[in-house]
This record gives sequence, structure tokens and C-alpha cells, in this order.
Amino acid sequence: MLNCTSCGVEIAETASFCPNCGKPVGQAGVSFAAATATAPARETKTGLSDNVAGMLAYFTIIPAIIFLLILPYSRRRFVRFHAFQCLFLALACILASFAVQIIGVVPVIRWSVLLLWPLLGLAEVAIWLLCVVRSYQGQVFKLPVIGQLAEQQANRNGNDEMPRVF
Repeated sequence: MLNCTSCGVEIAETASFCPNCGKPVGQAGVSFAAATATAPARETKTGLSDNVAGMLAYFTIIPAIIFLLILPYSRRRFVRFHAFQCLFLALACILASFAVQIIGVVPVIRWSVLLLWPLLGLAEVAIWLLCVVRSYQGQVFKLPVIGQLAEQQANRNGNDEMPRVF
């Protein structure tokens, strides 16, 4: 029999979750403390883990800028990478919107804007959702050009190792 390190209740060795508090125990024969010691998400002093901070960085550019300025998060490469990728993605979306508007000025191909505008919006939402999900999973998902720029910026003056999960 094992004891849950969270609430102290005895649990069976084959149990995946504590019957009292519901916390995951890990694999059979592994205590809850040993299972969480190998978890990829690292918590800061405020209780916000790196994967949650990386995910929140994608919700507008304001959290991304805040995470780059606040000291506990500005030292973590994982959070910095996702914050920079969010900023570069927002800039790319703005530039793509301007490009579609410029195409709309040309009289001969003005009708193409009616097709491009919804497709551009759908692509932006799909890319954003992919980045949010991957960062929450603790993965460093690099977008083609933007990801390389974000990684270069995240690696500057960093004292923390960024996981290489793709």
C-alpha cells in the first residue's frame, strides 16, 4: 500500500488517482511526489507553471509583454520564447492584413479580397489555437520564420534551459 503525499490516505499500488483528493499518483508503485518530480511544467513562486504562462502569453500581446517584463517569468526561456513568438505572430498578422487591404485597392483583383479576407482570419485563428495548445502541453512549437526569430530572442541573456520537444 502507498500513501498519497498530498492528503496522506492509503491507496492501492495499482491506483492511478487518490480516491480521497483525486490527485494523480503516477504509475503503479510510484508515489505522487516522484510522479510530479519528473513533470515538465515547472512552477514559479506564484504558483503559475511555465506551460500555463506560455499559453497565457498568446492571449493578446499584453500578457506577452508583461511576461517579458516580470522578473520570475522573464528569466524562463520557455515563457520568453512563447511571449516573443506571440509578439512576432501579431506583427505578421497585422502585415498580412495590410497586404490583403493593398490587394483590395487594385481594381482588377478587388474581388479576391472577398475570398482572401475570411481565409486569412481562419488561418490566424487556427495558428493561434495551435500555438496555445502546444504551449499548454509544454512543447516548444516553432512557426516557420517567426519561431526562429522568437528562439533567437529567447536565448539572449538567458540562464535557463529551454526544452526541445517538438
